[in-house]
Amino acid sequence: MAPEIRKVFFDKYLQVEAYCFQGIMQKFPNHFHDYYVFGFIEKGKRHLVCQNKAYLINAGDVILFNPRDAHTCEQVDGRTLDYRALNIPEETMRNAVWEITGNEALPRFTKTVLEQSEFAFALRDLHLMIQEEESDDLKKEELFLFLIEQLLHEYTDAAQEESCLILDSEINMVCSYLELQFASPITLDQLSDMTRVSKYHLLRAFTKQKGITPYGYLETIRIGTAKKLLAQGIPLLEVALQTGFSDQSHFSNFFKRMIGLTPKQYQKIFEPALGTRHSNAGGIR
Repeated sequence: MAPEIRKVFFDKYLQVEAYCFQGIMQKFPNHFHDYYVFGFIEKGKRHLVCQNKAYLINAGDVILFNPRDAHTCEQVDGRTLDYRALNIPEETMRNAVWEITGNEALPRFTKTVLEQSEFAFALRDLHLMIQEEESDDLKKEELFLFLIEQLLHEYTDAAQEESCLILDSEINMVCSYLELQFASPITLDQLSDMTRVSKYHLLRAFTKQKGITPYGYLETIRIGTAKKLLAQGIPLLEVALQTGFSDQSHFSNFFKRMIGLTPKQYQKIFEPALGTRHSNAGGIR
């Protein structure tokens, strides 16, 4: 049997914990937390009892625990459990809800188990960003707020405000800022302070108008600039640093995910032209 893995990570920017359990068989006694838990099963099958209601949870299921929801669980098939969870303090949730709805009241999620939920993919993406110490706070906060907003909309009784103000001048301001400052770390707080629009409403308005999130817009600017620098024969590390990446490895992985080629593969396309250019330059007398 593979050894158990138990890891916990803390994201200082989001103020949330990320738990990762792999290969565990432990039975958890009846207990509760003073924070929200968004969890999902990656492997295994468990018998869960929450607030005196029984569930059979499987891989692909998402679990929502409100603060002080009493629950217990144990393995039922003799196989081990792989499980990830985000632990969200009440104050962090309160701040997120205020950004989204303008209401500071803490939500109460009305469903405990979301069977085979698409939210598992978003939760996993966010969990991995925290686990891998993803430095793009803008990207993490976008995903975090969108996730909270969708869960609020679908699994709480609170009425959600659907209006999304058209903020043309503010959105243009954000675009200009991203195009000029793409090499610098950028957060939603900065964009919100600059436009004097709450983070969530700016995020919603920008995404609705542009068809892409501010972080997606920033990604596109960074990659577009990187392609131009690579075409000029600029060394990969220098391109990475000039386009806002912390190191060459991060840049290479990001570039391949966006373009389908590594930066080195992309740069090779231009080697004949670069060689001719250098040859002509060397022949000038």
